[in-house]
Amino acid sequence: MARGFPERIQLKSAEQLAVMRQAGLVVARALREMRDAVAPGVSTADLDQIARRVLHDEGASSSFLGYDVGTGPYPAVICASVNDRVVHGIPSPADKLAEGDLISLDFGAIVDGWHGDAAISVTVGEVRPDVAALSAACEEALWAGIAAARVGGRLSDISSAVETSVRRSGRYGIVAGYGGHGIGSAMHMAPHILNYGPAGRGPRLVRGMALAIEPMLTLGSRGTEQLDDGWTVVTVDGSWAAHWEHTVALLDDGPWVLTAEDGGRDRLGELGVAVSARAP
Repeated sequence: MARGFPERIQLKSAEQLAVMRQAGLVVARALREMRDAVAPGVSTADLDQIARRVLHDEGASSSFLGYDVGTGPYPAVICASVNDRVVHGIPSPADKLAEGDLISLDFGAIVDGWHGDAAISVTVGEVRPDVAALSAACEEALWAGIAAARVGGRLSDISSAVETSVRRSGRYGIVAGYGGHGIGSAMHMAPHILNYGPAGRGPRLVRGMALAIEPMLTLGSRGTEQLDDGWTVVTVDGSWAAHWEHTVALLDDGPWVLTAEDGGRDRLGELGVAVSARAP
């Protein structure tokens, strides 16, 4: 869920990042519980209700509910995007999952005014091999981007790492225009982070940045269009899409994945990247 951003990049103190970590753990819990509930016959509205319950249990509020960019307030606490819907799908009781579907679940939470934001793609039962490979490639590209988010680098190092990972995985479409964003006291802040482009460009990556990194891939075209509801983004050619996202804090001794329960330790360790000592 992204539109326009304030221009200035917000840097966070250690205390502010600690609160963002609490928001990130709320996000991680909600995504885990929704993932476990995904099954044929479950509606996207059912999944939205799970996320609402987690917000209530945790004493947090929604980043998404009521968010308005001029098309009317967003009516749910999750975005649930099935198959050819790339992002911003609105949950509905009539939108029931079927065997073989692929659903992206995007969720944001606020704790004491600070946001966390993440997304996962979940297969419904048995899926086609190309669909499973698409989601796996998108998740792998996410972690490649996170691994490139290091103090002293440049913003487009993240973009280049995502694209390089995707090109290594196969012939996938990298959705044009959409990408990640800064996050903190607002859900969407500068900078915008494309999922493609050359390394070594853009703002310097510095301690205290918090970034939501989120590759979006398709089995076909890079092109998208928005439906008449003012929110749902679909592929122009009907090809299926995957979407993965994490909120990451940049610290002098490494990244800290605020929306991963282990702080990113396992997946980044596989890539030879040490997480910040602040991570569990």
